[in-house]
Amino acid sequence: QEQLVQSGGGWVQPGGSLRLSCVASGDTFNGYAMGWFRQAPGKEREFVAAVWWSADLHYYGDSVTGRFKISKDNAKNTGYLQMNSLRPEDTAVYYCAAAKSVITIKDGEQYDYWGQGTQVTVSS
Repeated sequence: QEQLVQSGGGWVQPGGSLRLSCVASGDTFNGYAMGWFRQAPGKEREFVAAVWWSADLHYYGDSVTGRFKISKDNAKNTGYLQMNSLRPEDTAVYYCAAAKSVITIKDGEQYDYWGQGTQVTVSS
């Protein structure tokens, strides 16, 4: 069974950058899809980015394309979300997630395991 532990996040001014990390224990990410989602107060959960671990195929939500980058370190069994050019509307709790089998990689309901969440706040 996968356990996901997140780190990173915090406060940053608009235009700044942050990097989130997600370490898997219990199993490797091989054969999984690993995704990042976020949820702001009063809003629905939103897909941010995902990667098919073995194939290294990347996917991004429309609102973050060109600003965020998902990456992975196979040796460390860790996924990353590099967030650049951050905006106040990026403020949310960010979650990493893993799924053994998904039909729609952007659908959070299809993910089996979730990290604990980390707050990202973008403000001046």
